[in-house]
Amino acid sequence: MDPNATPESIHIGRDDLPWVDIGPGAKLRVLQVKLGENLWIIENIFPAGYEVETHRHTGPVFGYTTAGAWKYKEYDYVNRAGSFLYEPAGSVHTLQCIEDETQVWFQMYGANVNLDAAGNVTSVVDAHTTVRFYLEACKQAGHGEPRVLIE
Repeated sequence: MDPNATPESIHIGRDDLPWVDIGPGAKLRVLQVKLGENLWIIENIFPAGYEVETHRHTGPVFGYTTAGAWKYKEYDYVNRAGSFLYEPAGSVHTLQCIEDETQVWFQMYGANVNLDAAGNVTSVVDAHTTVRFYLEACKQAGHGEPRVLIE
């Protein structure tokens, strides 16, 4: 690699990466992972009534809602299309979807530590587990191996 070469931008079009099913009507696609930084950038589509189990973040999370509405069970505000959300490391919450076809983009560092009602750890999800799951789900759905940006 030429150290003087100008790096090129990488474009991922709207339809370049497939959506995969993650449970009752919800979908996921992985845009980018930086495994050394444990960074994972994903998009989700959620149906009304969908709930993500309570979890704690080990790193910061940035969320941008592009359609629909959702909230955290623990807070009063609602994230609607155009909303931006910052979640500091250590935050604990339970995502609840309010409207059908809610679409959210998340940039996460670290892991989601999933918790049961008593606060016990039930599972841990991070960049590594998410990209492995996504690539396998794509293969199972007949999409082959999509061009997720993996560094």
